[in-house]
Amino acid sequence: MKTRTILIVDDEPIARDNLDHILKKAGYLTLLAENGQQAIDLLKQQEVDLVLTDLRMKGKDGMAVLSEAKKLWPSTEVVVITGYASVDTAVEAMRQGAYDYVAKPFKIDELRIIVDKALEKTSLRREVFQLREQVTARTGTARIIGRSPKMQTLRETIHQVAQLDCNVLIQGETGTGKELVARTIHELSPRAARRFVAFNCGAFTEELITSELFGHEQGAFTGAGKARKGLLEMAEGGTVLFDEVGELSLSMQVKLLRILQERSLMRVGGTEEIPVDIRVLAATNKDLKKAAADGAFRSDLFYRLDVLTIHVPPLSERRDDIPLLTGHFLAKHARPGRTAPRLSAEAARRLMQYEYPGNIRELENIAQRILFHCDGDIVELQHLLDDLHEAAPVAVRGTREDWPPLDEHEKRYILEVLDEVEGNKSAAARILGIDRVSLWRKIKRYGLEHPDA
Repeated sequence: MKTRTILIVDDEPIARDNLDHILKKAGYLTLLAENGQQAIDLLKQQEVDLVLTDLRMKGKDGMAVLSEAKKLWPSTEVVVITGYASVDTAVEAMRQGAYDYVAKPFKIDELRIIVDKALEKTSLRREVFQLREQVTARTGTARIIGRSPKMQTLRETIHQVAQLDCNVLIQGETGTGKELVARTIHELSPRAARRFVAFNCGAFTEELITSELFGHEQGAFTGAGKARKGLLEMAEGGTVLFDEVGELSLSMQVKLLRILQERSLMRVGGTEEIPVDIRVLAATNKDLKKAAADGAFRSDLFYRLDVLTIHVPPLSERRDDIPLLTGHFLAKHARPGRTAPRLSAEAARRLMQYEYPGNIRELENIAQRILFHCDGDIVELQHLLDDLHEAAPVAVRGTREDWPPLDEHEKRYILEVLDEVEGNKSAAARILGIDRVSLWRKIKRYGLEHPDA
């Protein structure tokens, strides 16, 4: 059975050491925090089985620790210890979610009984939670990681939208997880038993897009030896995601609009209309409303796609999720048989200060590089990338008016990656987590001329 971990929070060294000695002797692992803020920082990095916290402390008190612990780890029980025993404080602690309340001086045997019972309740809570997660994992929602208010709102929106069989526009910066949101909508929808097809509109020429989406009849062009269904026909009854829909040419936009209006298509070289029953989702990192106003995107197609809109927040708007996401990626990419290292408080703070122009994709790449540099159990500042470790973080530099625009960060990041791989666009695209065509467009957009290696 896994050894239980207990976080002890007390600003009095003697009291903290006594609890540490008692619990270690009982066979538990312990983590020590000298004050409430230190305890909260530690809880943001990892889950514990129980929190024992003093009530009266300077700065963040025991109630603050209790509140944050229940917010971050709902299944973790908290026992409040205080030398100021009173009915009022006991009731308030219990009302805020504490498992129990112990007054100093306490008897060791009584404390052990309370600890054992609290840990038993933690185990039961987690068993229930794991069963729910197993059910949830089948629908993909467990893959959307984050406890920030924006992510909670996103999950609620996904659940609501999934049941409505209408077109959805998913907007968000590059690397925020728009395809994952689309897959989750499909897996929670009545169409979940049928296919989900994701098509990258920016990765193919117009001729290839037409052939891939609509299919072709035998002899439609050189090499078309037999008739072939397109992706739209193969997705019958399911869901189709048009990723990077803003990259479609105006002529392809007309063809997509016709499908949305008529719910039918015609294969290349064909003469018969073929009905299709699909749900259409579209994802973009562009402001399509502005593009429609500027004439770069058909306004009639925009309004067809924009029945419901979901905004996927960038990492810069959900910084509290960064330690949790980093921990997830460290565990995901750790070598087989090796326990993933955990972040030190300093490393977690620095990761939370960085801007992440590449969003979650960039964070996952950073986590993989951390594993390359860190051989121990703790990720320290020296294990972070040079741009994280040495550069002054944008998030805390100067006034808001002094901050460079996001495009400038993306341009600098792409240029640094190209320099690192000596201009090899294929290698750079892999590191950036985008396809080569998208990288080529960004290079052209930002005027980054780098010859292929």
